Amino acid sequence: MKTIRLQRKVKGTPEEVYIALTNPFTIELWSGEPAVMSLEPGSAFTMLDGLIVGENVSFQPNRSIRQKWFFGEDRSSDVVIDLYPDKEHTLVRVEHSGIPDEAYRNMLAGWKESYLGSLQDFFEK
Repeated sequence: MKTIRLQRKVKGTPEEVYIALTNPFTIELWSGEPAVMSLEPGSAFTMLDGLIVGENVSFQPNRSIRQKWFFGEDRSSDVVIDLYPDKEHTLVRVEHSGIPDEAYRNMLAGWKESYLGSLQDFFEK
């Protein structure tokens, strides 16, 4: 099992970034793919047209999102996304632990490009 730790500065307030990460309509805007998301702990979610499937664990509005991401039916991993104000930006810190070794390379590329990269691009427009 492996862990990914990344951080990116996003040009927006923590409130704006939090909405972008938790509102299904906004997720679809920056990701370009359908999303199902609820702010209810214990609720299932999907992103990137089903490439990411998981369960919401907890939310601290404008500060933190905790989720479980699933790899097949019998394996899950833990995702923590923390938001920190940084002048006119938000520092987005991601820790994704429990990643199966064989999925690590794809997950790292996905976080950098499809998730954080797309989110950054969305706020730069």
